[in-house]
Amino acid sequence: MKPIEHADATPDVQAVYDDIKRTRGVPDVNNFWKMAAHHPATLRRTWESLKEVMAPGTLDPMTKEMIFLAVSITNGCTYCIRSHEAAARKAGMTDAQHGELLAVVGMANETNRLANGYQVEVDAALLDR
Repeated sequence: MKPIEHADATPDVQAVYDDIKRTRGVPDVNNFWKMAAHHPATLRRTWESLKEVMAPGTLDPMTKEMIFLAVSITNGCTYCIRSHEAAARKAGMTDAQHGELLAVVGMANETNRLANGYQVEVDAALLDR
C-alpha cells in the first residue's frame, strides 16, 4: 500500500487531514495518518482518541510525549520512536532527559522480564492500595 495524499483522499479523509494539520500547526500530515487513511473509520477513530489523550491535562505535553516514546521503545516501533522523540524534543526534552529516559526504559524492561521469569508473587503490602 502507498500513503494516501490529501489530493487523492476522499472528502472524509481530507477532513481528518485538515483537522490534524490545524490542530498540530503543520503543513502536511505524517505518513502514519496517510497509511491509516486506507481505512477511514480507523483514521478518524485513532485521530480523535490521540487528540483527546494528548490534549492538555494534568500531565504536561513533554511528559506525555516521553511516555509515548518509552512505550514505543518497549514495543519496538521505529516509526513511533522517531515521531515521538521529535515531538518530545519539540516540547523541550533535552539530551540529558532523553538519556535518562532510555536508562529507565531499559531498567524497567530488564526488571519486568526478571519478575516474569521468576514468577515473583506480588507483595501483600503492594496489594493494600
